[in-house]
Amino acid sequence: MALSIIIPAKNEEQGLSATLPRLMELYPEAEVIVVDDGSTDGTCGVCEAAGVRVLSQPYSKGNGAAIKAGARAASGDVIVFMDGDGQHDPMDIARLLYRMDEGYDMVVGARGGLSDQASIARWGANSFYNRLASWMVNKDIPDLTSGFRAVRRKKFLSFLYLLPNGFSYPTTSTMAFFRAGYSVGFVPISVSQRVGKSHINVLRDGVRFLLIIFKIGTLYSPLKVYFPASVAVAGIGFLNYLLAWAASGSLRFTNMSTLLVLAGMIIFLMGLLSEQLTNLQYKDADADPDEE
Repeated sequence: MALSIIIPAKNEEQGLSATLPRLMELYPEAEVIVVDDGSTDGTCGVCEAAGVRVLSQPYSKGNGAAIKAGARAASGDVIVFMDGDGQHDPMDIARLLYRMDEGYDMVVGARGGLSDQASIARWGANSFYNRLASWMVNKDIPDLTSGFRAVRRKKFLSFLYLLPNGFSYPTTSTMAFFRAGYSVGFVPISVSQRVGKSHINVLRDGVRFLLIIFKIGTLYSPLKVYFPASVAVAGIGFLNYLLAWAASGSLRFTNMSTLLVLAGMIIFLMGLLSEQLTNLQYKDADADPDEE
């Protein structure tokens, strides 16, 4: 299978200086594309010196936008995405491809414990995302947010419209593949300390990552989120009714009880509608893109 390797990069001159020579040595026949996301350092010069293809964005659009630009430009049957900050070892690409040969449509490089994460806060957040996603798909997901992964290009392109321009493309693409019934595998990897400064802002991107929690639910199976919420709200309404009945002896529903029960019904109906819209969103994924 023809291989394309896509690296989104924003001011990653130092990391690419170490990564690209090793990459070209290991995979001289692969199509290597670096998407320069509005860098202001020598990123382009390093790429040109290494002899790789560079796609330059006129301004910074975000990690996800760079991934989408690279995927559109790639020609390989399989695409490997990796970071340009030196965290990912090119030697691990072979391990991802080996699992792809076993019939997987996406293989994710799963990072290890706390020592492999940038901070305790990010490790805790990622652990929470992993547990939530595992509950959603009924399968253990050791790393939902890893940017080091191999995918089948045609299948990945079919979900391109779902991917955000920011940092949550790994989450969205992983859940989209699960939702479409494609095979998703994980390979344990170790990551090195990144070279240079991280582009993730704890406050700004922390809110964005919090929204990912809700996006996971609506992306995969809305009713799995909405139904428990509706039962909880309606249950509080009935509990309030029972407490009012015990206190006053009146069988009449109070305004608060009525409001909570109706709110629970509305949440359930919203979930039901979201479920139908989600099914429509994935209708094109039912047709195998490899047959087009």
